[in-house]
Amino acid sequence: MGEFSTTEVDGNLLIVTINRPDRLNALHPPGNAELAGVFDDFQNDPDLWVAIITGAGDRGFCAGNDLRYQAEGGDMSAAPSTGFAGLTARWDLNKPVIAAVNGVAMGGGFEIALACDLIVASETARFALPEPKVGLAALAGGVHRLPRQIGLKRAMSMMLTGRHVPAAEGHELGFVNEVVAPDQLMTRAREWASMILECSPMSIRATKEAAMLGLEQQGLQAAYEGKYDAVRAMVKSDDFIEGPKAFSEKRAPQWKGV
Repeated sequence: MGEFSTTEVDGNLLIVTINRPDRLNALHPPGNAELAGVFDDFQNDPDLWVAIITGAGDRGFCAGNDLRYQAEGGDMSAAPSTGFAGLTARWDLNKPVIAAVNGVAMGGGFEIALACDLIVASETARFALPEPKVGLAALAGGVHRLPRQIGLKRAMSMMLTGRHVPAAEGHELGFVNEVVAPDQLMTRAREWASMILECSPMSIRATKEAAMLGLEQQGLQAAYEGKYDAVRAMVKSDDFIEGPKAFSEKRAPQWKGV
């Protein structure tokens, strides 16, 4: 257990909980630095294949930057290079992360969720990029990720107004994968993780890396012909042999992740 977060390991699954419920799990530089260390460990641990991130309590996933801490003169020097929660600027993470959004996800909190691969939201969740209302901008990836995920006009309707979007509308807009009852949130997030864990982790990493880096290419052909490290690792792995072998033997594969 850290000072600002808790972690739980369940087999190949890591569950990370932002633990500042008295501030709706708003984050300050020390909290971001702590979470950066958590996700450094996740990225480098060969036995951890999928992560879920959520917030403590039932009111807030993450209310964004802790403006009160900043206004009170708190030390702002500990901000990690990997961004808000150690995730929003972690460009080389090819392991999947699921956001289980249990309440408000505002500003940096929404940017954490947008940096994840899937968003499962409680019916009580609310999303916004309200930075312009306090003279700021959503520069931890929000202004770039949201248009890419839901289209420019839909994104502008949120970014230029700072309006709050309920979970159901987030699902309609396309940035939320599923909306569930509050008491089913973590159960359903774990079920999504379990479905991913049924697949070869080498294949999952190859898929995520090729998809994400492919989006940066100029055109479909360039993406198709791109060279991806995780794909090369996949075809050299034990899992690349185990998958077809298990299929032919009509048994469940025993993935090694190497």
